[in-house]
Amino acid sequence: MDPLKLRQILSRYGDLERIYLTPEDPAAQVQRKRSGGFRGKGFSEGWVEFTNKRVAKNVANMLNGEQIGGKRKSSFYYDLWNIKYLSKFKWDDLSEEIAFKKATREQKLALEISAAKRERDFYLSRVDRSRALKAITERVEKRKKIEASDPNSSNPPETEEPKFVRQIPQTRPVDDNNGQRKKPKLSKDILAGIFASSHS
Repeated sequence: MDPLKLRQILSRYGDLERIYLTPEDPAAQVQRKRSGGFRGKGFSEGWVEFTNKRVAKNVANMLNGEQIGGKRKSSFYYDLWNIKYLSKFKWDDLSEEIAFKKATREQKLALEISAAKRERDFYLSRVDRSRALKAITERVEKRKKIEASDPNSSNPPETEEPKFVRQIPQTRPVDDNNGQRKKPKLSKDILAGIFASSHS
């Protein structure tokens, strides 16, 4: 039931001012249409403002729990009224509540969008990293195949590290003469003196 139809029905009981109906949840609307229910736009709850408080209270007491009725071909013919008179309730209170619900809904939506973006960025970073690793692996495999098919390749395998031999200069010992140590020699004069003294 839309606001226009609601105003048409309730205007028979008194003068109306403002009407506000809360749209139903989109998921509930889809489910209702799939099950073959009312295919128009639905509303979950609403507020009606009468010009006279006494009339509003009487209408609420009279219609609450009663069948809506009307024309039999109407989709609301068998539905029941669920009306409650809100004492000391002002329309400004409703406006504040609507604004609060709207802000809460927008904040929730922003958080869901932010979480979805973080999840997407994380997934894309993983995909980019996987592609980079795959490209590196393919290059290494390709280089190995080339080196395996060309034994004269001057490029050493990446896994082998160049070996360096450190040259240390060697100095010969002072007393080394072709690996033989020099024997001490006595002079001929000393030898002659020794032999001469032994014959005398």
